[in-house]
Amino acid sequence: PADYESSHKKYPVIYMHDGQNLFDAFTSGYGEWGVDEIMDKIPAKDQSIIVGIDHGGDHRMSEYDPYDSKYGKAEGDKYVDFLVKTLKPYIDQRYRTKADAKHTTIAGSSMGGLISMYAILKYPNVFGNGGIFSPSFWIAPEIFNYAELHLNSKSRFYLVCGDSEADGIMVEPMEKMVKLVRSKGINEQNSPETIVKGAKHNERQRNGDFPAFYAWLIGESGSR
Repeated sequence: PADYESSHKKYPVIYMHDGQNLFDAFTSGYGEWGVDEIMDKIPAKDQSIIVGIDHGGDHRMSEYDPYDSKYGKAEGDKYVDFLVKTLKPYIDQRYRTKADAKHTTIAGSSMGGLISMYAILKYPNVFGNGGIFSPSFWIAPEIFNYAELHLNSKSRFYLVCGDSEADGIMVEPMEKMVKLVRSKGINEQNSPETIVKGAKHNERQRNGDFPAFYAWLIGESGSR
């Protein structure tokens, strides 16, 4: 945050997957979200600490999947445990963070959207908010049964995808998840759903989606 060095206050934290793609096109294999430029436009008082977690390259598909698939043996469970038991304690110790679940968010797109959803379901007392961008629920249908059993009514989800992503494969599973979330008493304000007409599966779309997500996020859990 712009005022981190000049203040003594604590800040909300957003943990984001695919760290290579968040801030710099040079480190990305397929474009950047431009999160840093977006945050520069946010008033300093409403900014957050953002932790970008690099993916494991060729292991990304299995790393972000809590279930075995044709792409490999699942590593998602271990990855989420690493975030909670190793990374978050390190960040909370090293930086001035608001460490409670209300001010801790996890976000990502595609496989990152899938593992973000899983992380909140498994650790609702750690991650209170989720940015679920273009989630690859289609690859892991087991996530719906897990959600049925583990959804916490206090969790907040922002779900968004484009209707032109992968021939529309993202829309139906995401709508199914939204209905499941709402059935657990999580109202529309705490689980908004956005389907962007004509939007495709790329980082340019994430750049367009992020400002609205962040505005929703700080409406409840920001640093105001």
